[in-house]
Amino acid sequence: MAGRAPRRRWTGGSAVALGAAGCLALGALAGCGSSGAATGGPTGGPAAAKVVREAADALVAAGSSKARTSLEMATGGTRVTIRGEGVYDYRNRLGRLKVLLPQDPAGDTVRRPITELLAPGALFMKNRGAGVPADKWVRVDTGTLSDGNLVTGGATDPFTAAEVLRGTRSLTFVGRTEVAGTKVRHFRGTADLEEASRVASPANRSPLGAAAKGFATARVPFDVYLDDQGRIRKVRHRFSFVNGRQAEPVAVASTTLLYDFGVPADVRLPEAGDIYAGRIAER
Repeated sequence: MAGRAPRRRWTGGSAVALGAAGCLALGALAGCGSSGAATGGPTGGPAAAKVVREAADALVAAGSSKARTSLEMATGGTRVTIRGEGVYDYRNRLGRLKVLLPQDPAGDTVRRPITELLAPGALFMKNRGAGVPADKWVRVDTGTLSDGNLVTGGATDPFTAAEVLRGTRSLTFVGRTEVAGTKVRHFRGTADLEEASRVASPANRSPLGAAAKGFATARVPFDVYLDDQGRIRKVRHRFSFVNGRQAEPVAVASTTLLYDFGVPADVRLPEAGDIYAGRIAER
């Protein structure tokens, strides 16, 4: 899982993601207050669908933002939630997240946050544990993950979450409301991952294509909240996959909240010598 990763420094927006192929698990939920409020922009028909499909472009125009992520699933009668927080650079597709794993079931293990760096086609993790030295990064090629790293990492990359909406097939205007004090339009719909992969940016075509094949269904229900500039303030996807241990598909909810657009960011990708080349223990 190596590959050379030259040191680069970016100022713009940074970001998010998590995962060591298939081990962190899953589930998400984030919340935001809402109240009746007016906001401009189309609320239905082809014009509204176009705005939703182009939400990723609006993020690129914004440059960067802070982000909070939440991934939630119920497994074995227990609801598991993984939360992340960081900043994302939409123009350079780079970001940083600190991801908090669920507390140990026994309650006596304190888990350190995992630092994640996102780059086109790659995910880097520090404090991964499971035999990885504390000063080393784990690198994962997101194009090799069966879910395109929409779920495996424990957080959905904000730009990838936006590009899922490029595959919007059905859309309903729910109403006008607010997210964290910002006036938004709330839309509910269904996106097709195969369609999204065909029209996504080059770096996301392979991951989204893998997700279209790896999930139980390529159809992804979503709720999205857009501000007056067409930027995502909150998006919630519901993915369905089979984890190999049970016949019934597992439902996973991934929620991403975006705010403080235009914040600066400083993201350094690790050098080749800082990347762990050994075998990762499975959890």
